[in-house]
Amino acid sequence: MDLTQLRTFEAVVRHHTVTDAAVALGLAPSSVSQQIRTLEGALGVALFDRGPRGMALTAAGERLRGWARTLLDQAERARLDVRGEPQRIRLGALETLAGSHVPGVVARLAVRRPDLAVEPRADRNRAELLADVVDQRLDAALLLDSGPGVGGLGFPTPSEPLSFVDLEPVPLALVAAPGHALAARTGLTPADLAGQRLLVNVPECSFWMAADRALGDAPERVRVGGVPVMRAWAEQGLGMTLLPGFAVAESLRAGRLAKLDLPVPELSLRLVWRADRERLPGLRDVLYAAAG
Repeated sequence: MDLTQLRTFEAVVRHHTVTDAAVALGLAPSSVSQQIRTLEGALGVALFDRGPRGMALTAAGERLRGWARTLLDQAERARLDVRGEPQRIRLGALETLAGSHVPGVVARLAVRRPDLAVEPRADRNRAELLADVVDQRLDAALLLDSGPGVGGLGFPTPSEPLSFVDLEPVPLALVAAPGHALAARTGLTPADLAGQRLLVNVPECSFWMAADRALGDAPERVRVGGVPVMRAWAEQGLGMTLLPGFAVAESLRAGRLAKLDLPVPELSLRLVWRADRERLPGLRDVLYAAAG
């Protein structure tokens, strides 16, 4: 059993087929198959069930999955130590948070642990972000959520339980152009939004899920794009939108948007990680830096 085989094993687990794993690794499919067979021979067990839908892990393969990442992490730490390079922490974040919150975490961590390097990665897809934490391709991730557990906002829970800490509340604001029909009204209720256009991104978006809970089905959903697009369309009077306060603060100050008088619940800025990874060197420092 060697590190190359373990990396190949991880690629097959991630991509589910030998062909896709080979593309990701830049190898021939026959090389990937041979490495997996050699690894199974060295361990004396089958790691995958081969079927028409791809490669599925056996019970032994599931056990190796955690060991593979641990051994590869240890090898990487040894390589960095021998070369005198700083330990790296891989921090993922939803794209919405990459510009607003991640720089502060990196700056605070630089003060606390100047010997520690952070590798940030932004992702639009929450499911992939969580899968990367579960599969240990990321050490921790920042996202928006609510409720007592990961997925309380309404998105599917990860395949394995994750530990988390809520760092700070993230207030939401229902906003529209100052000339919007509801901008001057007070004491609005979700029923008052009937027939209005609500600018949204995709159903998996945190703000769409929050709107489903806070506003119900009364407003018509109009899919336009991400946060900058929703904000820009709202400024042009093309509908209202539900966004985090930090994303619309400047537009509100400049008078390009107005906050509608309808209370909406806040979300939480949540940091998630695998509980069995808490002893990873530097991870606790990331938690402290994220908490400010």
